[in-house]
Amino acid sequence: MKKYLTPFAALVALLAVAVSARAAEATNDLVGAWRGGAQFASGDFASVKDLDFMYVFNAGGTMIESSNYDGAPPVPPAYGVWRKVAGRKFQAKYAYYMSKAPANFEEIAKGGGWSPGGHGVLTQEITLAADGKS
Repeated sequence: MKKYLTPFAALVALLAVAVSARAAEATNDLVGAWRGGAQFASGDFASVKDLDFMYVFNAGGTMIESSNYDGAPPVPPAYGVWRKVAGRKFQAKYAYYMSKAPANFEEIAKGGGWSPGGHGVLTQEITLAADGKS
């Protein structure tokens, strides 16, 4: 036997979906792909003046970050979470991995290469412009 929604039940279901979509839209202002930059005050990247980040903020609060320096030395993208903290303000917290350069050419010739060199966590405070586009 097939079951069908009554017109009232279908309307309630449709309204619930619409309200959920509007609630998600209101809290997920950051969802999408963004480009940003950073300037570190200390550490390995303090001297880098042209560091660019590409971010992907997913609905549900996960994110991926990659930079224009991910290939030198080769490192994977960073993965983390983000959340809205107030109005146009957000916080992103993500883990990254560093690579260690080979000590010499002989190490590379023996099958070595860029080995794991550590990891860290970055926390960023993000404020969107009033128009929500930057």
